[in-house]
Amino acid sequence: MRTTVRRHLGKVVAGTAIAVAATAVMVGITLPGTAGADDTGGGKDGRTTRQAAGQQQGDTAAAVQPGVVEEAPAEGAKGKGRDPLTDDEIARVEKIALDRQQIAASEDVDGDRGPQRLGVDLAEPAAGEVDDPGAPRRAVVSFYDYKDDTLVTETVNLDTGKVEDTGTQHGVQPPLSAAEQNEAAALLIADPLGAGLKADFKDATGKELSSPDQLQIAAMIYRAVPGAEPAVLDQCGEHRCVRLLPKVKNGPWIDARSLVIDLSTRKVARLTG
Repeated sequence: MRTTVRRHLGKVVAGTAIAVAATAVMVGITLPGTAGADDTGGGKDGRTTRQAAGQQQGDTAAAVQPGVVEEAPAEGAKGKGRDPLTDDEIARVEKIALDRQQIAASEDVDGDRGPQRLGVDLAEPAAGEVDDPGAPRRAVVSFYDYKDDTLVTETVNLDTGKVEDTGTQHGVQPPLSAAEQNEAAALLIADPLGAGLKADFKDATGKELSSPDQLQIAAMIYRAVPGAEPAVLDQCGEHRCVRLLPKVKNGPWIDARSLVIDLSTRKVARLTG
């Protein structure tokens, strides 16, 4: 049975198939005053040119002081202009964006109350504020509500602390958060279709795979393609569906591309096309 599963899933991907090769370039440096020097010539003081060059090299090395790494400046509670959002601003924006009613009426990827946080980004200035140094800073907060598969975005004015705009969209699937990737991996590990993944993990490490923490995980959104999947995945795109690219920590990648996890229904299916 295990052999059959591994024919469909769990083939360890060769390093040349996925890994990216990096090339290091060594740069030769010629010391000043040494190029073309006569190795046998001597000066009035009896030193050879080679000795003089060696002393010059030693003097140059002595003049170079060790580098000093300075600590990053302290992050302020509030940024200015187009500065990146500070941690304090991000926390404040998330608190402003979600009221009690929204929390009670929505669900995150685990099924808990409150929508799933996706990210907070600095908003682009309004058309009439591009060259205005006193323009207010705004942040766009993105959430995904798993209760009705809705992407919610809210624009918060950081100066006034008020929500200036709210948008809701269906069928829009932004990149996955780390929490969503981990939940998708947990669902796959617990599902019978995850047997091949677990078998290959054990082959690579000699250990049982029981938690997403044992993997390095990358993921991509999957949308339904007519004729390329079972009916259970027909709503992918409206639902939040995921294909995982798992990797053994400090080890090989494992091919799980044929499996799709529907986070909205919490079901796993194998692509047939």
